[in-house]
Amino acid sequence: MNTNFADYPVVALHLGAALAAGAVIGLERSFHARPAGFRTHTLVCLASSLLMLVTLFQWQWLPGVPLDTVRTDPTRMAQGIMTGIGFLGAGVIFKEGLSVRGLTTAASIWMTAAIGILFGVGFLFPALLATVMTLGILSAFRWIEARMPSQAYAHCMLRFARDDVMSEPELRELLTRHGFTLHNLSYRLDDDGTAFEYRMVIRSSKGAGSTALSEYLLGLERVRSFRISPTGD
Repeated sequence: MNTNFADYPVVALHLGAALAAGAVIGLERSFHARPAGFRTHTLVCLASSLLMLVTLFQWQWLPGVPLDTVRTDPTRMAQGIMTGIGFLGAGVIFKEGLSVRGLTTAASIWMTAAIGILFGVGFLFPALLATVMTLGILSAFRWIEARMPSQAYAHCMLRFARDDVMSEPELRELLTRHGFTLHNLSYRLDDDGTAFEYRMVIRSSKGAGSTALSEYLLGLERVRSFRISPTGD
């Protein structure tokens, strides 16, 4: 391979900028204790930049070969990177109880790879702008999302002794009193016919009622067991 020392500062700039961009995005994820954080995002961004530098300087590692004979398509390299990142992103998405978590972290990894590609080919301004926008989405949008009016859903199960079952009208009144509406109610007879279960999806305004509802259910002796499992990313 032909060595051109004049290109070293350019290579260092691209890799250094990609490292910094991945690091600041990863720090935000690490701060919020996400499964892929500081090191993961830094490595993803740096690797994406490094792979794109391979295509950017292809004339150095193909010395003496006419470009019309052998040519590396940078867009194909970018497609390969983004496909590979899809598998990495899938690895941080996991099911916790009835909730799916990790979607935002997976999206941030995918975005970090795209930023690394931009740094690799030398599109510094859009790469820097994308870094700032990504940090804004992960941090500022979190503040906005927390204050937006929205609805929260939870899966709920209540178990009673067969001879002391709360009636459905009583159940609906109890949930309404705590700020919930009831959806998808189902019934189950368990433990060889000695226990009766209600299973349902309950809906409320964000942050309303779950703690008060659980404390109330704890005080009801007729409730043999219950479960309230909030859903969300």
